[in-house]
Amino acid sequence: MINTAKIKNINIVIVVIIILLLPVYLLKEKLSTKIDKHTTEATFVGRSNCIECHAVEYEQWTNSDHDKAMDHANDSTVLGNFNNVELVSNGHTHKFYKREGKFYVLTDGENNEMQEFEIKYTFGYTPLQQYLVEFDGGRLQSLSLTWNTLDEKWYNMVDSIYKNENINHTNWLHWTNQAQNWNSMCADCHSTNLKKAYDANTNTYHTTWSEIDVSCEACHGPASKHIEWANLPEYSKKGHTNYGLVLKTSNIDNKQYVDNCARCHSRRTSISDNNFDNSSILNHIIPTLPTEPFYYIDGQILDEDYVYGSFTQSRMYMNDVKCNDCHNVHSTKLLYEDNELCLQCHKANDYDTYEHHFHKQKGEGGRAVISESGVKYEVGEGTKCINCHMHAQYFMGVDYRNDHSFRIPRPDLSEKLGTPNACNQCHSDKSNQWAQGYIEKWYGKSRHYQYGQLFALAQTNDYSAFEKLKGIIYNNLYPEIIRSTAISYIGQYYQHNSKNIIFDMLQNPNSLIRLYAVRSLALNDNVSLANIFPLLYDENKAVRIECANKLQGIESSQIPENYKETFKRVNNEYLSSLIYNSDFPGGKVNLANYYYSNKQYNEAEKFYLSALKQDNELGELRINLAYLYSATHKPQKAEALFKSYLNDNPTDGNVLYPYALLLSELKRYKESLQYLLKAAEYSPNNARIDYNIAMMYDFFNEKQNAEKYLKLAIANDQNSTTYYIELLNFYIRNNNSSEIKKFGRLILNKFPSFENRNELEALIEPISF
Repeated sequence: MINTAKIKNINIVIVVIIILLLPVYLLKEKLSTKIDKHTTEATFVGRSNCIECHAVEYEQWTNSDHDKAMDHANDSTVLGNFNNVELVSNGHTHKFYKREGKFYVLTDGENNEMQEFEIKYTFGYTPLQQYLVEFDGGRLQSLSLTWNTLDEKWYNMVDSIYKNENINHTNWLHWTNQAQNWNSMCADCHSTNLKKAYDANTNTYHTTWSEIDVSCEACHGPASKHIEWANLPEYSKKGHTNYGLVLKTSNIDNKQYVDNCARCHSRRTSISDNNFDNSSILNHIIPTLPTEPFYYIDGQILDEDYVYGSFTQSRMYMNDVKCNDCHNVHSTKLLYEDNELCLQCHKANDYDTYEHHFHKQKGEGGRAVISESGVKYEVGEGTKCINCHMHAQYFMGVDYRNDHSFRIPRPDLSEKLGTPNACNQCHSDKSNQWAQGYIEKWYGKSRHYQYGQLFALAQTNDYSAFEKLKGIIYNNLYPEIIRSTAISYIGQYYQHNSKNIIFDMLQNPNSLIRLYAVRSLALNDNVSLANIFPLLYDENKAVRIECANKLQGIESSQIPENYKETFKRVNNEYLSSLIYNSDFPGGKVNLANYYYSNKQYNEAEKFYLSALKQDNELGELRINLAYLYSATHKPQKAEALFKSYLNDNPTDGNVLYPYALLLSELKRYKESLQYLLKAAEYSPNNARIDYNIAMMYDFFNEKQNAEKYLKLAIANDQNSTTYYIELLNFYIRNNNSSEIKKFGRLILNKFPSFENRNELEALIEPISF
């Protein structure tokens, strides 16, 4: 007989939850950082030390969005009406009032009871202002009750953003819970030199800053060495680089400039506090790719993106435009009004004409239109560049923000992909076909192929998308963020054909591309392992810890001796980043997954349970816990969690299957078979499920059904020898000599390099003496 190893129970695949800085609106004060004049490292000195030499910049900055990013609550900073006013919203009557010079709100607290809270800080000032409340454990929480500074009235952000959700005190989106926590969600971009200082074991914060708002050193870095430089005699200054400043903000290219702003103006995952240096942003943050659900399939903004993910897709970015070409970075205002801003580069005779925009000027006859966002556009507004190429939408209820991907309206794509276009966003009462008719009349019928079409095609697993994705990946004319997105698609939908492409991209000089190549690589063979080990030395922390993430759970024997110390060091970096983000429920899950992979089951259980307590809607987490209890020989606890999940998700075949295997371990074989058959119904074409059904039928001596499901397993995984061998073993066990010979020849013909070829040939053609 052929000596083959049976495949054991399923491999547990634990999905790592990627933590994104969600568009939640949120915030704490501590001690100011003192200047140590004797340190060799630059330290934070505060804006008062900058004014003498930079009076103009300071004047521009004063009262800017950055200056007003956060402040102590007092009569000069609070804009909201606290004169005993009420707001009825979300099932409660909320009250705003003052007492003894302090500001208070009566609203629903952590136990859903109406409570009084003191306002400690303001957060922003236009077009809305939020308010922060102190809680135990160093937490600052952002009220969802918000002051609309444009219309001068209170509104509840719950009513604007979560219209179809029941946001009560048990929901993680409630203002008292983690989604509205300042320390983790917003603090690092609204104050200077923010140190989150979260303690995962005590679930407390010790958050500090050097200045409460976004001050000079938030962008230029700690300035003590710059002041030392400024005080030097002229002849001594020449040997100092960048005037003694840590961060370069002048004489740099647009990538460096935009990356400086991206540390805050991006949707991202933070992997540490800001380190204030000129190294890659991937040592501090991981920008989110322009993919669903945060963007439309063609890259237009759907959820808040904070500009970076949009702008880095644009032709502007690819033609060396940077933030300060349009914005005064100190006042945060635009450099010029209306089209004059765009006409810095674009010729008025070509673009600021009726022959280009085909819209009436202000004062001409016509009627206003109401956009899909409810904004009224008067006659003449259609001549403005931004209304066609940077269409806006509301975020946070009243904040009207423009898409910075600078795109040409494409009604044809709206029809094909369901994506928005500026024509119909303004003319919301018209159809896509109506808009497309005018586009063709004015500009002709030809349209370039937009990568959103390709990404949508890739989602259907259409093989024709593979070569086109490859074309984007290898083409330097595409933005790096789009090439990285193409890598993520090719890894997700064409993994079996993409290995060599991903191997190439692991060596790419662009760090974002390397990162997503690592993330897209399946470590399912020795060649992939060999290719990933060198990236443990990558100059970017994000790339290194992504490698560590990929290598979790592999045996020590699989790590080459010359990489073991490096892996240990990078693994510690990875653990530190997980701990840094473990104040989020998803962060706790990631940390628990790490401990699970490293067989530290007590720690894994602690953080799984903590995550569930923090967000009871993480239903899938029950499955992770169930796996843990199975691994630690606590089958009753595992079963309870499986059943709890399946009560809510009875058609999830991916969970029905492991639950069936657990029942088999408990020797409840009939129940196990029942759930295996359900799993096959709701997760069809799964060869592993078919195989286990076959083994169960074989156990019950139902040979015909056993053979049927072994053949189904082969049909669902035709390129693996595993199920062919299992069916051959089935025929051998049942002494079916004709099928043994027939099926043995089939295996030899289909798999010419079959490992046990000689043994199989001897079996089907025995030597006679």
